[in-house]
Amino acid sequence: MIRVENISKAFDDKPVLINISAVFEPGKTNLIIGQSGSGKTVLMKSIVGLHEVDEGDIFYGDTHFNKLSFKEKKLLRQDVGMLFQGSALFDSATVEENVIYPLDMFTEKTKEEKREKANFCLKRVNMVDSNKLYPSELSGGMKKRVAIARAIALNPRYLFCDEPNSGLDPKTSILIDNLIKEITEEYCITTIVNTHDMNSVMGIGDKIIYIYQGQKWWEGTKEEILQSDNVELNDFVFASKLAKRIRYGSDV
Repeated sequence: MIRVENISKAFDDKPVLINISAVFEPGKTNLIIGQSGSGKTVLMKSIVGLHEVDEGDIFYGDTHFNKLSFKEKKLLRQDVGMLFQGSALFDSATVEENVIYPLDMFTEKTKEEKREKANFCLKRVNMVDSNKLYPSELSGGMKKRVAIARAIALNPRYLFCDEPNSGLDPKTSILIDNLIKEITEEYCITTIVNTHDMNSVMGIGDKIIYIYQGQKWWEGTKEEILQSDNVELNDFVFASKLAKRIRYGSDV
């Protein structure tokens, strides 16, 4: 579980996050949604520790994260997997080398043990026999699956996904969403997904937090979101659906 209490963050005296509190539960896909510029990406980066919050507290389980030393934070990050928006694979490395990278960084496993772990993770994301391929030889969806394999290589307790469906077609997006949810439930990971994709929200959103102008404006489940009378949330949901329909056709 991850818990944030009354966190605030400003850049150049401009508030970006304002007194946000939330609980992100293990074994569930916890979604952060909101318009571009709403603060959702800053919220995720603050939870991970890429931004230092100005006020408030962040807890990983019982560990007070923002009170840890640099060395202690680095140690805790061995329990964290990251799926970046652009996959962030190393172009000059093979698929296998990309998945092994965190094992090289944080473990003392032998080369054979690392290779076995990479093969296990690649099999888990349906990328068998792709070890020697390079990112340039992969489709967008395949890159995301390799990135997921790398993210789970260290058996993380926490998984952060930044716009995992960015640049993907609707069918591939659903496959990636389902894979993230399956892995979350299978390994009881505390997964936080930053997205503006309403298909993801309605497909895998166990818990949803809507950020509006730096504040937590609404919180609930995917079943509750369509019944909400929150004006700003409803505007966001409608605009997101309309944009998707225009981009991919009226049947989306």
